Amino acid sequence: MIQATIVPVTPFQQNCSILWCERTKKAAVVDPGGDLDRILAAVAELGVTVEKILITHGHIDHAGGTAKLARELGVPIEGPQEEDRFWIEGMPQQSKMFGFPDVESFEPDRWLHDGDTVTVGEQTLKVIHTPGHTPGHVVFVHEGARLAIVGDVLFAGSIGRTDFPRGDHQTLIRSIREKLFPLGDDITFIPGHGPTSTFGEERDSNPFVGAYG
Repeated sequence: MIQATIVPVTPFQQNCSILWCERTKKAAVVDPGGDLDRILAAVAELGVTVEKILITHGHIDHAGGTAKLARELGVPIEGPQEEDRFWIEGMPQQSKMFGFPDVESFEPDRWLHDGDTVTVGEQTLKVIHTPGHTPGHVVFVHEGARLAIVGDVLFAGSIGRTDFPRGDHQTLIRSIREKLFPLGDDITFIPGHGPTSTFGEERDSNPFVGAYG
């Protein structure tokens, strides 16, 4: 089965996740926004071997440490969907805008598309393209573990911002209601910031996309 742990990074307290396959101890780092020493310490403590980096979208708090971590570990980068290329290529400008230390842009080894799969050891996660927060945002879902890594699409009690370039509120609402909620109320999700929740809880009570939203 697959396991996950959360490592909050950057001044934005972004939920970098480490996913690993219990049997093989092979792991993926999802959204290494920064604080690589903290991420690598967690990897060492878990006793796992990172084989790839997965990216949900191209914002700096999620992807700012990607180029450096990929180089240090010698591992490939998978994701996001290619519509986020402009965000990744603009990483140095994002760095100046948000006061991050100098960060590098990168070229993923594999752009992801809706319906693709990614592997972590012997485990497989489904890729779902969920535009709205950014045009190329993707979500990773492990159906067996009933677990989703949703980046900045959905939060406990909230949804992602849509006031950034090429964000779109109605597109985001559709992504959540038509692509995520149908996966099942029992799926626990790790958002890009804040506590975990379930799709069922958000369907019931989230003021933006819930039953009364």
